[in-house]
Amino acid sequence: MRRFFFVLLLVAATNLAAQQDSVAIEGVSLQEFVVSGNRWQQLAGTLPVKASRITFEEGNASNPQTAADLLGLTGEVFIQKSQYGGGSPMIRGFSANRLLYSVDGVRMNNAIFRSGNLQNVISLDPFATESTEVLFGPGSVNYGSDAIGGVMLFSTLRPRLSNGKGVSFFGSSTVRTATASGERSVHLHVGAGWRKIALLTSCTFSDYGDLEQGLYGPDKYIMPYIVVPEYGPSGVNDRIMPNSDRRKQTPSSYSQRNFMQKVLYAPCDDWTFEYAFHYSKTSEYARYDRHQRMRDGKPRYAEWDYGPQKWVMNHLTAAHSDGGLLYDKMRLDLALQRFEESRISRNFGSTDRETQSEKVDAWSANLDFMKNVHASALSYGVEWVQNNVHSAGVRSNVATGERSAMPSRYPSARWYSYGAYANWQWHISNSVNVAAGVRYNHYIIRSDFSTAGYTVPFAPAQRSEAGSLSGNVGVNWHIGEGWLLRANYARGFRVPNVDDMGKLFDSADGCVTVPNPALKPEYADNVEVGAARNIGNYDNGLHIDVTAYCMWLDDAIVRRDYTFNGSATMDYGGGECRVQALQNAARAYVFGVQGSLQLRVMRNYYAKGNVNYQRGREELDDGTTSPSRHAAPLFGRAAVGWDNGRLCVEAYTAFQAECAAGDMPQEEKEKTEIYALDAAGNAYSPAWVTLNVRASYEFTEGLTVNTTLENIADRRYRPYGCGISAPGRNFTVSLTYGF
Repeated sequence: MRRFFFVLLLVAATNLAAQQDSVAIEGVSLQEFVVSGNRWQQLAGTLPVKASRITFEEGNASNPQTAADLLGLTGEVFIQKSQYGGGSPMIRGFSANRLLYSVDGVRMNNAIFRSGNLQNVISLDPFATESTEVLFGPGSVNYGSDAIGGVMLFSTLRPRLSNGKGVSFFGSSTVRTATASGERSVHLHVGAGWRKIALLTSCTFSDYGDLEQGLYGPDKYIMPYIVVPEYGPSGVNDRIMPNSDRRKQTPSSYSQRNFMQKVLYAPCDDWTFEYAFHYSKTSEYARYDRHQRMRDGKPRYAEWDYGPQKWVMNHLTAAHSDGGLLYDKMRLDLALQRFEESRISRNFGSTDRETQSEKVDAWSANLDFMKNVHASALSYGVEWVQNNVHSAGVRSNVATGERSAMPSRYPSARWYSYGAYANWQWHISNSVNVAAGVRYNHYIIRSDFSTAGYTVPFAPAQRSEAGSLSGNVGVNWHIGEGWLLRANYARGFRVPNVDDMGKLFDSADGCVTVPNPALKPEYADNVEVGAARNIGNYDNGLHIDVTAYCMWLDDAIVRRDYTFNGSATMDYGGGECRVQALQNAARAYVFGVQGSLQLRVMRNYYAKGNVNYQRGREELDDGTTSPSRHAAPLFGRAAVGWDNGRLCVEAYTAFQAECAAGDMPQEEKEKTEIYALDAAGNAYSPAWVTLNVRASYEFTEGLTVNTTLENIADRRYRPYGCGISAPGRNFTVSLTYGF
């Protein structure tokens, strides 16, 4: 009844707006940038939901290390890191597999995206990203399962056809270094275009040393020891050594390589074909938060590393325009992605090194259409996705080299998803725009637990399937001079994947998560209202945007105590662990407010800022509630600057409010190894604020230097949920030449 009530409110608001006289909007246009809200480009001001965008130039000027840091530049996406080589976005109280990642229109989420924090977004190369868009709130109608908290759309660089008879060239090269980690990055992309064919090649090489944290802050963040693994034919003699440089977070170093090749072919004005090959691979890198765990007064682990994270995508696109009565534009996307990852751990003093490795082959096909009909537009399409999951576990004796099988993290499995959607936009007048959409999705999981290496209390061959219906309806109403009001209701969903149903792993010290094939989809109902106001023009203007939202999650998939093979405990990882499993066992809600401000004075001077407040609660197994784990404390960014087109100087700050011990989620309270401790010894996340400056200068046409001095006060701080501290005082400089 609740969601039908909100729909009626929106319809009533739409009817009222339609009766108003058309209002011409003067001054600067409201949210004039273009986004892919309905899988086709449109002005953000026509969307009934909040959207943000970062251009290639903005990203390049701010020196983001990874695509996760690129998202953080919005000031509206909170980034969690368990290690330096990571970055897990948190949007409106949701994270990981409750957010949707899209690369050039292809779904990046796969069947082993987990509910905890994940770092797959770092596989994307910020140097090769043309634009980054964030659509806030459920986007399941257009993007399917997982699009609950928001959708992140990454558009990579594209080849360019020549406008003349000859060949045209373009490209850019960048070298960058940073003091806090000794970063060394080199990037190059080059494109060549003829009248019908264009090529683009991009590559990036990055190496990072151990990250140095700030000088002033909680001593709890300093790890006073380093484990030096020692083993050979005579056995294991792991040593605990003093950390000679207490500010350096060892081990946290890693390296990464990215490559992209695109070919564009346009045989005529109506047809284009594009093939893209993406490749990304990291080195092995330590999961720093696990290296801080203790057991019996000693480090829990001598080793805990992620193996190389590898992502490969082959992507073929065919686009056609002027399809008569059926469509004005058509786009077909065919993609094959390969994901590879692994976890490598060895307990302190143990000879057994355990390695669990996973490979996922993700096939997908999207067929999208768009048709303009008078004052309305219809977009519709279908989607097919298949993920093949392969998982293996190997236990090796580091002293003797002997190898044996151990339980894998997942069973062998196939995950299927079939979806169809339709969107309708109606421009009632110059001042009123209505949008509505619907999607039906069906999923199937086939799992074979006979390959998992352990006995399960159910039939080894499992098949699960269900259907999900989602929808949205919203209205934009331009009232008066420079005002925009928007309201939207959206229903999102997330169908269980192989990680939800089939994994076996240690979720926390003393707990082990086991498979549960009985899971069903979870649903989210979201209502948001927003108001934007423009005063003045581009040279002297003010833009303010405020959005309030509330979301309810039903049949939420959460971790709860469980029994496995008739027992509430089991031996795992060398100890007796409490058994848990993911279950449809809770309801949750999140509400919040997002505010942004942009001011430009005398054309060259500007100020901007974003602030985000969110609170959420979810049910616990004892009937009580706990704050939502991924609802970050109040956070944001603010900046003032001067820009004349050739020289830009900016001072900016990033900040986070305190999350006191009493406000910590139940699951986070147990992670005393990564948080500061209050006077009572309880974990909490202290408030922090940084002062930073950056400058960019174009020496000659195409040659630009970008410099950033971060954390000038050299504060030692650790954002909420992070297992590693942020950089201390850090000077970054990059030199870019573009043509």
